Amino acid sequence: MSKPKAILTFFVLAIFIAWSPVSGQTQKVDFLQPSKELPQYWEINGKPIMLLGGSVEDNLFQLKNVESQLDLLQSVGGNYVRNTMSSRDDSNLWPFHKNDDGLYDLRKWNDDYWKRFDNFLQACADRDIVVQVELWATFDFYRENWLVNPFNPKNNVTYSAERVNLRTEVNSHPTFRENNFFWSVPSQESNLFLLDYQQRYIDKLLSISLKYNNVLYCMDNETSVTSEWGKFWSLYIKKVAQENGKQIYTTEMWDPWNLDHVAHRETSDHPEIYDFVDISQNNHNSGDNHWDNGLKQINRLKSNNTMRPLNNVKVYGNDGGAHQTTQNAIESFTRNVLFGAASTRFHRPTSGQGINETTQAVIQSMRSYVKKADFFHGSPANDLLTGREENEAYCRAIEGKEYGIYFPKGGEVKLQIDAKKPQISIEWLNILEATWTEKSIINPSNKRLTITSPAGENWLAFIKIE
Repeated sequence: MSKPKAILTFFVLAIFIAWSPVSGQTQKVDFLQPSKELPQYWEINGKPIMLLGGSVEDNLFQLKNVESQLDLLQSVGGNYVRNTMSSRDDSNLWPFHKNDDGLYDLRKWNDDYWKRFDNFLQACADRDIVVQVELWATFDFYRENWLVNPFNPKNNVTYSAERVNLRTEVNSHPTFRENNFFWSVPSQESNLFLLDYQQRYIDKLLSISLKYNNVLYCMDNETSVTSEWGKFWSLYIKKVAQENGKQIYTTEMWDPWNLDHVAHRETSDHPEIYDFVDISQNNHNSGDNHWDNGLKQINRLKSNNTMRPLNNVKVYGNDGGAHQTTQNAIESFTRNVLFGAASTRFHRPTSGQGINETTQAVIQSMRSYVKKADFFHGSPANDLLTGREENEAYCRAIEGKEYGIYFPKGGEVKLQIDAKKPQISIEWLNILEATWTEKSIINPSNKRLTITSPAGENWLAFIKIE
């Protein structure tokens, strides 16, 4: 290459790097992707990883003291948080500039909002924490939240209600789909004037998030609109990422609790659109139903040769909340790990446990079990248990090598075991205290081990053929 051409090339590259939204600080998570060897799970820097988390809020980037929350999560082995781009709580910032008259200008940004988002992603990257970002915070666009949302025509100077065909009041629940905001894309109403401002918002978000390698993308929270909306944004953000030399991974979160609902197939059956499947709504279920439905989704992906990670970005359950109990949250979190989900995170209070002392112990326990076992090569194995009652015990195993058996509320089962070596050890994990008992030796009888849980709830037996 001649010297003038080399100089020109240098300046072109310098201009591109300065302009590109992916320039900026790097972080320790160099490469997050579905595992090549084990596509059911995520891998970071080439090593499979189990994503475990919990947090006090969904829109963590809005918290001023978020670093302390992340430090606490990291200290107990957590590495996964949810971040809705929501502004519906007190003291939250909105993404747009507010004029002196109190109206927003959608052509100008609130720099403090985006600085919070950038700082949050960097803080997570510094701690090797994966962030699942939800682009469109569904409930910000309905009822009382819509009344103060800058995209509402009555709250901005950028467009009128008539120009964008949006109602200034939408008093129904999002399941009724009565806000035309979610019908703007070309394959729906093709509301291109509104779509322009939606695109500006997403482009601004990507100009920050694409700097980081620890981000997963979910289009919506509990959506009920047509699949065209999520499809449009998923393909769009992946294309923008590709144009900036990045590869990102996307999903959609549907509202139905039943994972067999045909809406969920819009995610699971379309790997060309979505790179992973969020099954959080399954955590409304309990017991064997929760286990069977989660496992069914894994088997469906296997049978269709479209295996991808299945994430749980929110696990419901709090004795003081509206959805399920505290015990159900502990059980669901643990079952998610054992049946083979790629991630699990406690939902915020009061619908979930957040990151309280109970969840800290559960996260720490599951991390220690994953590390102790040859976890990623195990598989669900309830068929090895006899004398099992409903919701009594759940098994994950590598037959002939190791077995993990979870007892939510105590019990006794027999484990079918074909041990060619004489020594079999067992140790117990007290999930609520994150402590292990001493290892002891047990002997099978007629190729069966009788496994009796210690008194109390939430014990996991780890059995290993030495």
